[in-house]
Amino acid sequence: MFLFLSKLLPLFIYPLGLSCILLVVALVMLSKKPRFAAIPIASALVILLVTSNSWVALSLMRSLEWQNTPTNLPQAEAIVVLGGSTKSQFFPRPGVDLSEEGDRVLYGAELYKQGLAPVIIVSGGRIAWRGSGSPESKDMAEILTQVGVPSRAIIEESNSYNTHDNAVNVKQILQRRGIKNILLVTSAMHMPRSLAIFKRQQIAAIAAPTDFLVSTNEFQEIQSSFEAKLLTLLPDSGSLQNFTRALKEYVGLIIYRLRGWV
Repeated sequence: MFLFLSKLLPLFIYPLGLSCILLVVALVMLSKKPRFAAIPIASALVILLVTSNSWVALSLMRSLEWQNTPTNLPQAEAIVVLGGSTKSQFFPRPGVDLSEEGDRVLYGAELYKQGLAPVIIVSGGRIAWRGSGSPESKDMAEILTQVGVPSRAIIEESNSYNTHDNAVNVKQILQRRGIKNILLVTSAMHMPRSLAIFKRQQIAAIAAPTDFLVSTNEFQEIQSSFEAKLLTLLPDSGSLQNFTRALKEYVGLIIYRLRGWV
């Protein structure tokens, strides 16, 4: 139930959901207090205009992604790659596909090929009410073998449905194998929450972020010309989505802190 509610309830405070609620309120008010209906309508408009602004979205994403910028990573005893990066093989897909976060899997393979750890632990299940299919760990393992990682070096953990599960279940694997430290691979935006959760489980995790959506280039582009600056001020669906993704991480941090998970 917690898993379902953790996915459902935040939708009403994300920009799109909150704006829809305000518009519904406005419709109700039109029949009873039409003079005041403009207030929720204007509020919804302001929310959408601000959160779909490229500069605002990039700034919020950067506040998360740049907390753990790449460094020279040390040797570790294992690489842990978190799920959320694959789409199972269903018609008409010819095989397992990588999603936007697919850099996680590829970066994990790259670190392995660099010799930074002898094994890769892929962690992620598949939530039943979000569609059937193979566990994410199995899909990730398939991609890893396709890019040259031997199957003997891959450990699958397929019972996790959120980041807290990832940390708890991976800890059990580490304890059984006597592994003391890991390189933690996930999207840069997801890394602050993930790292905090793993450290809460007393796992010696070293951040190895990937899938950066914000670089110095993005900020240079939106300031490069008058046209670019003007377009930055206009609503953009991609910026709205990115703002929501970043907000989701902050909401997740609050919820996890309330539960004592970070």
